[in-house]
Amino acid sequence: GDVYKSQTQTHPCFDKIIGKSPALLSLLDTVARIAPTTASVLITGESGTGKELIAEAVHTHSRRAKEPFVKVNLGGLSQSLFESEMFGHKKGAFTDAYMDRTGRFEMADKGTIFLDEIGEMAFDLQAKLLRVLESGEFIKVGDTRPIKVNVRIIAATNRDLQKEIEAGHFREDLYYRLSVFRIQLPPLRERIEDIELYVRAFVKMFGPGVGKKIEEITPEYLGTLKKHVWKGNVRELRNVIERSMIIADGAVLTVSDLPFDIQQSVLESEGGKGYSEFDLAQVEKAHIRKVLQYTGGNKTEAARFCLLY
Repeated sequence: GDVYKSQTQTHPCFDKIIGKSPALLSLLDTVARIAPTTASVLITGESGTGKELIAEAVHTHSRRAKEPFVKVNLGGLSQSLFESEMFGHKKGAFTDAYMDRTGRFEMADKGTIFLDEIGEMAFDLQAKLLRVLESGEFIKVGDTRPIKVNVRIIAATNRDLQKEIEAGHFREDLYYRLSVFRIQLPPLRERIEDIELYVRAFVKMFGPGVGKKIEEITPEYLGTLKKHVWKGNVRELRNVIERSMIIADGAVLTVSDLPFDIQQSVLESEGGKGYSEFDLAQVEKAHIRKVLQYTGGNKTEAARFCLLY
């Protein structure tokens, strides 16, 4: 079968979500149960665990699947932009308002709105969001007439909102409004048996872009990945595979194609000595040279492959 399809036998419909570990299968059971409802869902989990993918899965398996799925990253929204972005504005509402603007809530009417990085929201803006969630209506900036919407809310955060509430950074009433259902995403280190499936999927996915067809992945390469502590989770793994493919000579992925910090940490965790400073510098130089060659000397693009989370 296609390695990019889910390897789960129980949920063939979750085709973008890869894995067969008990932690993942249990998660997909939860998604399948809560998706058909209209209740709010709060998705929590470390950075890079795939919260947006799960939000999309909830929407796709809901009765609103044919309606809009609108994503907003609240972490990137300043206080001044929040109301215009979320609720829209009328032409002339402020200096740069040259035309009417439809806000995200209006775009998402009858569908789902995904509020990503909800934990980054400024405290005083939380009250404005809560009012809309409670009343189902809002007023555009520069308008007087309320607009009524029917929107399902999915929110996500990598913060511990209970701790944020205790610290006075997050409103408890908003938390309860958002977390009718909670989905906690397991980190990659708790589903090691999924790593190989991801590696094969990413190798297939990046092949055309990198211009290489990888035919073999050595057991040592996979073994090293399974021992690494993935602080950046699936996102970090994806970055590592793409970079490995750029560095690889020929059609085989070997340990020497991995970032040296991963090679080093695994050697050390097994009680080995790891690389000497000299060896490290040589490996690093060779890797950077290959990545620069691949990016045609574009250092910013090269840095994207060399920086890990």
